Amino acid sequence: MSAGMALEARDLRRSFRTGFSLDVGTLSVAAGKTLALLGPSGSGKSTLLSLLGLLERPDAGTVLLDGAPVTARDRTARLAMAAVFQRPYLIKGTVATNVAYGLKLRGVAAAERDRRVQDTLARVGLANMAKRSVATLSGGEAQRVALARALVLAPRVLLLDEPLSSLDPLLKRRLTSEFASILRQEEMTVVWVTHDHDEAAMVADDVAIMNEGRIVCFGPMSQVMSLPDDDWTARFLGVEMPLSGRVLSSSDGMMSIGVGQIEIAAVGDMEPGSAVLVSIPPEDVILLAPDEVPFLSSARNRLDATVDSIDPRGATMRLTLQLGGAHIAATVSRTSFEEMGLAEGSRLGVLFKATAVRVRQA
Repeated sequence: MSAGMALEARDLRRSFRTGFSLDVGTLSVAAGKTLALLGPSGSGKSTLLSLLGLLERPDAGTVLLDGAPVTARDRTARLAMAAVFQRPYLIKGTVATNVAYGLKLRGVAAAERDRRVQDTLARVGLANMAKRSVATLSGGEAQRVALARALVLAPRVLLLDEPLSSLDPLLKRRLTSEFASILRQEEMTVVWVTHDHDEAAMVADDVAIMNEGRIVCFGPMSQVMSLPDDDWTARFLGVEMPLSGRVLSSSDGMMSIGVGQIEIAAVGDMEPGSAVLVSIPPEDVILLAPDEVPFLSSARNRLDATVDSIDPRGATMRLTLQLGGAHIAATVSRTSFEEMGLAEGSRLGVLFKATAVRVRQA
């Protein structure tokens, strides 16, 4: 087993009569961390989750839990995992009855059950709802109960299959944040299936992006989101492809990188001449009018740009900017966009810090 890995997959394969097949070479989930399985509908996320959770048997390959190979026949391994699904699947009765259900099946004594149920309900914000009938719960409350039912078992690994996708957007965002906070406090190993980029960014330490039954990109959330490996991943994430560049100089933890006709300052110590990929998160790009004097700032990068395209996104506008033959994206509020009078072809200045620049070897 790789050091510090709680759950691993090796050469998992599963084929279906529909013609769909899943083929995952290697995948690992670090102990105490959350991995998001992110991808479009039908990409194989839930199938992979079922294999990792020992709910289905693969046609080939191995699942390892804490370094030991395990199968769907391994009761001890299955009891070390718990799952929360899109639908809460609550049984008739009270909140406490539902949360205690798994403990009762495992033969936990009544007094211990009651103590653990009350403790878990408090952790998910339902301390005063133990005696409530589940028939009276809202959608968000029902999902909290489903989470509590899983957490009360103190599982080694928690599996979540789009647990909040059926909720309205505002409630979903709030519960995503709350669930992520709870799971980090629990220091639990989690695999979270989602097709929502924002949800994945809020909950996950690492992300595996899936397409047509394959993992096409895997790594730390910040790296994958900012430096996608290929055009399909970039389009799926709605981000620009990384810029190709070369390190021109490197000194005292700072680098100058040549990208097209421009130079970008970035933090790092790669060797001069190294081929690199570069990206700047859109939210870190500050827009300035062409004649505007930059405000007092530690930002090392001040470049001239032209608005190439505009993509309205509700309260914000996403701009694709051309600077010296390279393209970056920027996000600006609709109010600022209108105040600046921006349009395709508008010239402006851009400002961003060296610390905002993401760089990796090409």
